[in-house]
Amino acid sequence: MKKLIFVLPALALAACGQEPAPEPAAAPTVSAPAEPTLPAPDAAVFAATFAASCPDAEPVNTSICKSGGIGSTDAFCEYGLGDDEYLRHKATITPGDGAWTIANPETACAPKGVE
Repeated sequence: MKKLIFVLPALALAACGQEPAPEPAAAPTVSAPAEPTLPAPDAAVFAATFAASCPDAEPVNTSICKSGGIGSTDAFCEYGLGDDEYLRHKATITPGDGAWTIANPETACAPKGVE
């Protein structure tokens, strides 16, 4: 009986070593981050976009653009025209055809005071 007590654990340990080891998982591949295709909408970019979309309007004097948030490709901009240093107007710009474009030109290009 004493021999049986020592033999059972030895058999159990021997049986554990008989199973093949699982194959190692494939290492995940890391892709390069996507290169931005458009410049960030800063004051100069917005002024150029506004001038291209609204050729008859006064030039942009000052502007601030903010991202549309997670998952949004649009940017929301507030701006002042001509000699006005205050951010009295609003426009949404969106990427299109490799450049920023004004999403709401009917309101963004409206004459001063008509918004």
